[in-house]
Amino acid sequence: MHRLVVGAAIVDGGRLLAAQRAEPPALRGGWEFPGGKVDPGESEHEALVRECQEELGVQVVVGRQVGGDWPLGNGYLMRVWLASIESGVPAPLEHLALRWLAAHELYDVDWLPADLPIVATVEKLLWGGA
Repeated sequence: MHRLVVGAAIVDGGRLLAAQRAEPPALRGGWEFPGGKVDPGESEHEALVRECQEELGVQVVVGRQVGGDWPLGNGYLMRVWLASIESGVPAPLEHLALRWLAAHELYDVDWLPADLPIVATVEKLLWGGA
């Protein structure tokens, strides 16, 4: 059985929010989509809203899903949704840094390998690909 992780492709003003991992040590410094594990009894959307509040200090509105199930390894699957900020300003509460990336900057950060194909899918959805 897979453990589900949710991620938010937060878009604002034509830019995508990337978050730099602080933990665990093996992933520290890599860039990812904000999000985290779905807790028992919690819907995927509820988990995504909660994780964005905990990690970034923002309330998000969840939009359409990006692709299907993205394997992360170690029995984890990630599902990602486009999201927009309803209130708050993103802050790196649990990350080393945050960065807003325009279409031409999407690959300027060192994305975690599992997130790279998701970045490409978001790119096609938002900007029609390179």
